[in-house]
Order: sequence, then C-alpha cells, then structure tokens
Amino acid sequence: MSKDRLWEITRFCIVGGASFLVDYGLLYICTEFLEIYYLYSSAVSFTVSVIFNYWLCVNYVFEGAKNQTKKQAILFIGSSIAGLGLNQLCMWLFVELVGMYYMLAKIFATVIVTIWNYVMKRRAVRG
Repeated sequence: MSKDRLWEITRFCIVGGASFLVDYGLLYICTEFLEIYYLYSSAVSFTVSVIFNYWLCVNYVFEGAKNQTKKQAILFIGSSIAGLGLNQLCMWLFVELVGMYYMLAKIFATVIVTIWNYVMKRRAVRG
C-alpha cells in the first residue's frame, strides 16, 4: 500500500470518526430528549452526518474531489442513500431481531456502513 493511500485512509478514518460523533450524538438526542422513534432518529442523524461527511470528504479526504463530474457526484450521493438503507436495515436487525440496545446497535451498524462507504465513495470520487 502506498504512503498516499495510507494517508487517505487515515484522513477518511478521522473524518469518519467526526461524522460518527455527529451521527451518534444526534441519534441519542433525538431519541432520548426529543422522544423520536429510534429508526426515525437514526435516519435523521445519519442524513445529517452524511452531509457533514460529504463536505469533509470533498474538501479534506480525497485529493481532487472538488473537480468531480456530475456522474461522480451522483455516485457519491447514491452510495450515501444506499448506506442509509444499509444503516436502517442493520439497526432494525440488531434492535428488533437480536434485541440489542439501539446505541450499541448503532456502533455495529456504523462498522458495516463505514466499509461500504469507503469502497463506494472512493470509487465515486476516483471514477
């Protein structure tokens, strides 16, 4: 693995960590304080974190991402929408079928979605 690729993955992880804090914090606030059903809270928090993540990925993680074609931008956004679906499915499976606490389920869902996001977003940005 090249030094540049390793640095890109490092930046992606830093941005992902910040995005996770936004997602996780909003999930908790929406569910516990605003008393929104956890799957709705999860969708809201995920969407806000994706917007935050997108901005950071374009400006910080992926070199040359500001010069994306429309096709690349659509793939980037499309992969995020698919990531939302994957997140919601994981949340539902872990909470409803496995019986996990929703905040713990979010951690497992995030690991799965992070792998998806890196592969798809890198492909979208790099073409």
